Amino acid sequence: MPSQERPGSDGEHLVQQRLGTTERADRFYGDQVLDHLNGRMREFVARQEMFFLATADRHGDCDSTFRAGPPGFVRVLDDRTLAYPEYRGNGVMASIGNISENPRLGILLIDFTRDRIGLHINGRARVVMDEEMRVHHADLPVDPIPGRRAQLWVTVEVEEAYIHCAKHIPHLQKVPAQQRGARAWGTDDSKRKGGDFFGAAAEASERPAFQRAARTNEHLRGGLHEDTGESVHQGAAAVYGGDPAHVGLPHAPQAEPGYGAGTAVSGRRDFVEELNAEFLDRVERVLARAQPRRAAEDEAEFRGWFDRRDG
Repeated sequence: MPSQERPGSDGEHLVQQRLGTTERADRFYGDQVLDHLNGRMREFVARQEMFFLATADRHGDCDSTFRAGPPGFVRVLDDRTLAYPEYRGNGVMASIGNISENPRLGILLIDFTRDRIGLHINGRARVVMDEEMRVHHADLPVDPIPGRRAQLWVTVEVEEAYIHCAKHIPHLQKVPAQQRGARAWGTDDSKRKGGDFFGAAAEASERPAFQRAARTNEHLRGGLHEDTGESVHQGAAAVYGGDPAHVGLPHAPQAEPGYGAGTAVSGRRDFVEELNAEFLDRVERVLARAQPRRAAEDEAEFRGWFDRRDG
C-alpha cells in the first residue's frame, strides 16, 4: 500500500462519500492495490506488446498516448521498478516533455488476446539516455530493427499497481504476420504513418496566413505562456530547479529574457509582414510582459532534462 492511510486522491474519496461507495472502494484498495509488482504482475508485464500512457505537464494539462514493441519491450527491473524504451517518433516529445515538468505518470497494460485482463501502474518517472541505461543494465538486448532501437528509456518507480477488471475488455485475435504485412518501425514516410487520415493538415492549410504565423511564432518563442510570460524551458527550470530527478533534453537552449528559446526575433521578422495590426499588437503586449519570475532554484545550475546521476 502507499504510505498514505488510503490509496487514491482526496477527490475520489470525496466522490465515494457522496455516492456511498466508500466501503466498496476500501475493499478494492485492501484486496487489489499494491505498492509493488508481485510475481504474477511481473510475468504479465514481461509478455505485453503494448500499453497506454498518461502524463500531465506542470499545469495539469494532460496527454494520453500508446506505446508498443515486441514482447518484453517493457522491462521489469525489480519488484518496484520498470522501464520502457522511447523509439524514434514524430519529434514532438509530448510525453517526455510532460515528464520533464511533472514526473508522475500512469500506465495501463491490457491483454486483449489471452487473459483479457488489465494492469494499472502509477508511479514516478525519470528519463535516461540509452547508453547510460546499458551501463547499469548490461543485459538489455540490442533490437535488430533500427527503427525499434531505444533512443531513450523511461524508468518508473512503482507507487500503485492494481487490476483492471475483465468485464468490459473485448476479446481480440491477432492477425497472422503474413496477412498484416511488415510494420514500418521508425519510418518518416507520411503515407506509411497514416498520412492525413483525419484531414488535419488539409484543414490547417486553409487557415488564414496570420493564424499560421501566430502558431509558428509561439513555437519559436519556446511555448510562451501568456499568463506568466515564461517559456516552457524557463518554467521547467523554475519549478524544478534543475533537479536531475526531473528531466528533459540535453543542452537545452537557455532562453533570453522575454523571448523564450531566443530565436523569436528572426522568426518574428520573417512573419511580421503577414501579421495584421491587431495580432501584432497582441504579440507586443505579451512580449512586454515576458519577464520571467525569479526563484531561488533559478540560481542552481541547469543540468539539462536527462538524468545523469550515477546509480
